[in-house]
Amino acid sequence: MRPYVGVLGMRPRTARVKGDMPHLFDPLVIGDLRLPNRAWLSPMCQYSVDAHDGVPTDWHLVHLGSRAAGGFGLVMSEATAIAPEGRISLRDTGLWNDEQERAWARIVDFVHGQGSAAGIQLSHAGRKASTPPMLPGVDLRGSVPESEGGWQTVAPSALAVPGQATPRELPLAEIGQVVEQFRDAAARADRAGFDVIELHAAHGYLLHQFLSPLSNHREDAYGGSFNRRIRLVLEVVEAVREVWPVGKPLFVRLSATDWIEGGWDLEQSKALGQELKRRHVDLIDVSSGGLLPAQITAEPLYQVPFAHQVRFGAGLPTSAVGLVVSPAEADGIVAGGDADAVMLGREALRHPYWPQMAARSLSQPTQGLVPDPYFRSTPRD
Repeated sequence: MRPYVGVLGMRPRTARVKGDMPHLFDPLVIGDLRLPNRAWLSPMCQYSVDAHDGVPTDWHLVHLGSRAAGGFGLVMSEATAIAPEGRISLRDTGLWNDEQERAWARIVDFVHGQGSAAGIQLSHAGRKASTPPMLPGVDLRGSVPESEGGWQTVAPSALAVPGQATPRELPLAEIGQVVEQFRDAAARADRAGFDVIELHAAHGYLLHQFLSPLSNHREDAYGGSFNRRIRLVLEVVEAVREVWPVGKPLFVRLSATDWIEGGWDLEQSKALGQELKRRHVDLIDVSSGGLLPAQITAEPLYQVPFAHQVRFGAGLPTSAVGLVVSPAEADGIVAGGDADAVMLGREALRHPYWPQMAARSLSQPTQGLVPDPYFRSTPRD
């Protein structure tokens, strides 16, 4: 396969000279954290059958632990709710009480033991909450009614996702409570030992709902102009930074575009990125879509150009996502200057030891990627 060498058929103006360009298995230092490589596990909801009241279980230990053993430099948890009503479904994990904090600490300890950094994605689903879990045989249409364990959803405006229940518009006082819930979850993440927090402001969840004019029709201080629509995201970042140690990286996941005319778009993402940089966000995890149904041609690497544009438009490191499969593609994204790291999702589910395979494919040593018991039993690279 021909190596991937950057979007738009050329390397960015700031690309390093040959021999000095970073590659997929070069370490990356962000704040006080040294990440051993730039192949990272993307956050992916598990909807584990044995997860109750937001508490991660042995399934989450095995799911995340196996990817750490597989060599991913950063292992990100799934979207983890900051409050019960912030869960996407009843089977989502959370971080709003002591039991959840203790359960996460056990998982973090194992991930660290495999040489990987541990990250957690903090989220509030807003109007996309109280939905059926994405499991085989489950009808995913509509919202779960309160009589069956669901709950009243909230949003910036009383506008429903097509086919789901109409949310309640958040009053000003409750917006402040959401900020405090993010702050509290961040403090718990620190006590649990996480190395990285990612704030989920993408894929149509609550923070994204405030960003987009398609879902935010407010006429107060949190709606209307660009500066008002980004206000909640900035307040959450500032609150989290008050309790999250300065040397620990803080990421934000953004949908670079809604893929719908009149919605959130790339230029607004770059402008928000500049504001995030001023507030000591360390990296933007660049995705797209998810707010409303849209015409999207999902093909390999289709989201990499967004990571490239946000990286240079905001002046912040980015990670790239979106059907990245081959080692050559992932390495080319980093070497081409389009992003500083690559998040793998579906491919990591299919191949939990993908980094080890990728290192061999790229003629990189696998020591440090292979668990010691395995390394001693296999030929040296």
